[in-house]
Amino acid sequence: MIHTLSSRIVDLRRQSGMTQAELARRMHLSRSSVNSWESAASYPSIDSLISLSQVFHVSTDYLLGVSSSKSIPLDQYNSHEQELIFRLLQYFDEQRNPPAGSP
Repeated sequence: MIHTLSSRIVDLRRQSGMTQAELARRMHLSRSSVNSWESAASYPSIDSLISLSQVFHVSTDYLLGVSSSKSIPLDQYNSHEQELIFRLLQYFDEQRNPPAGSP
């Protein structure tokens, strides 16, 4: 589990374009804490794990390797923001799988 957690933290941080220092600042921690998690020398506290899931918009299950599916918790957004997210996802789906007869 700890190696899955450490590799997922590294991957998500890099995908987000953050340095260890930037992630640490967002979480009000030291860079050495983030480095320790990423090198699998230690693991985050429950509070830090929850904060990581919020920063990266994934579930704690994904971070821990319980699930291979990333998820976006929409309950933190208001109904208008959720509608915009759904429209954006619909657009991406249509681009990936255009309706029959489309160029």
